Amino acid sequence: MISVDDALMRCLTLVSALPAEPVALRQSVGRMMAAPALANRDQPPFPASAMDGYALQGDPVAGDTFTLIGEAQAGRRFAGAVGPGQAVRIFTGAPVPDGADRVVIQEDVTATGPLLTIKPNADAGRHIRPQGQDFKAGEALPPHRITPHDLALLAAMNIPQLQVHRRPVVAIIATGDELVMPGEVPAPDQIICSNAFALAALIEAEGGIARLLPIARDTIAELRAVFALTGDADLIVTIGGASVGDHDLVGPVAQSLGLESAFWKIAMRPGKPLMAGRLQGVPMLGLPGNPVSSIVCAHLFLLPMVRAMQGRPDVAPIARKATLGAAVEANGPRAHYMRARLADGIITPFDRQDSALIRILTEANALLIRPLGDGAQPAGTETLYLAL
Repeated sequence: MISVDDALMRCLTLVSALPAEPVALRQSVGRMMAAPALANRDQPPFPASAMDGYALQGDPVAGDTFTLIGEAQAGRRFAGAVGPGQAVRIFTGAPVPDGADRVVIQEDVTATGPLLTIKPNADAGRHIRPQGQDFKAGEALPPHRITPHDLALLAAMNIPQLQVHRRPVVAIIATGDELVMPGEVPAPDQIICSNAFALAALIEAEGGIARLLPIARDTIAELRAVFALTGDADLIVTIGGASVGDHDLVGPVAQSLGLESAFWKIAMRPGKPLMAGRLQGVPMLGLPGNPVSSIVCAHLFLLPMVRAMQGRPDVAPIARKATLGAAVEANGPRAHYMRARLADGIITPFDRQDSALIRILTEANALLIRPLGDGAQPAGTETLYLAL
């Protein structure tokens, strides 16, 4: 058995960033940029008024008068220039007229026909946003995963489409005679295929495209037939059948199809019978069949692979620190990722950690990390965890 860190490193060596493709700005949220985005113009593209008021020259004092000569509004500038003793009515966002270097807010002016008089105690601010205050033409937004807020910036940069890494297509194969799909009527000795749906949702939340293939029954012929449906996948994920039982056929069938194994079995729980390799040039990850085992392993290994295939730098899960809310017993020879509840910096593992208990996983918001061979720890000890 290899360590969790070694297994993750080997998983990541199986994948690389997928090629770039152009996408429209509107469809780019959640995608990873393949290159910097360069602004096509300044923002604002001209000196703009930050307030409603009057554009004029100089530093007026109370009692100074100005003659109104025109108006500027957003999208419609004043075509002339402002000279001494002149003013232009201006609204927020409008281009500041030539010759003006100040906007006096409208509350600080008394208007009598075309004559304006500055009130006492007028605001001394200039209230002009300089050209390029936000960004200048040619400035770059560095590659990162695009957020909804980025769309406003990119649109203001006048960028209608972006080069982003292609989304990885992940083929998911659930295996086992015992499985039926939700909505079907299971036989007395069957269960519902559940973890495949969580895995698909996790993949899609990270930007991948999940494809649920038909359940592969426990025969060599059926497994080979379902593997044959993965031809357009960038990553193949199997669920179950990776252990050593008489009906655990994923490993032998994959090997018969040319699997180049990277590892099999890791020193962790839940999730010991994890396997990975490359099948006919395509990365493959074989997850355990127990629902919690497969989902925990997905957080630790599958999602980092999906992120790496999109060129993302933030691939590995980040361990954070918290304080134990309850004492824990000594750990054995495998790292233990315990379902736990984190609140206000205190992390408390659930009493029951059976890898078949899905409900507890839905109630957990963290995985408490117990290193292999770690001794008993009292409440109040600082420990590591992964957020869920």
